[in-house]
Amino acid sequence: MSWRGMLTLILMAAAALSGWALWSQRDKNGGDGRAEARPDYVLNQFEAVVLNKEGKESFTLRAPKLTRDPNEKTLDVTTPLFLIPPKAGGNGGPWEVRSQRGWVSAEGDEVRLRGQVKADSTNADGKPINISTEELNVFPDTNKATSAVPVRLIQPGTIMTGSGLQADLETKNVTIPNVKVRYEAKAR
Repeated sequence: MSWRGMLTLILMAAAALSGWALWSQRDKNGGDGRAEARPDYVLNQFEAVVLNKEGKESFTLRAPKLTRDPNEKTLDVTTPLFLIPPKAGGNGGPWEVRSQRGWVSAEGDEVRLRGQVKADSTNADGKPINISTEELNVFPDTNKATSAVPVRLIQPGTIMTGSGLQADLETKNVTIPNVKVRYEAKAR
């Protein structure tokens, strides 16, 4: 065999090995050819007023960062502050709800708050209501909130702790199953 034939065989073997190496090192993302989803927009240091289907304020959101998932159309929020106004003729003041993380559904009808959740308001008499938990699901259109984890509710003279929560944010009626109640004159 001539030196040209030998060189051709070596080059073909090198090309085959290179092709095999590239094929075996390709990105293995499930074979669907899609790249990992990136947010279609990001907001920094913002305030957003979300309206309900009737065009009235459902809630106001303030946070240092918000990202929107382009596929699901949901929002992820860092250290959010949600301000939920009282309904017309409702009892008490607006709710201020804070947490470490938040998630808002595509329709804006469900808000999931996680990590050091604090919800503060006042009742019809102007007395404070404070709720603290690690998880709270808020439904702004119906003014309801739920939790399945331990919850602590403080009102003047009363401290309630229990597992789970069902709340009507409009009437300030809160139900905590498996509740333990402590009456204290100094509870704020």
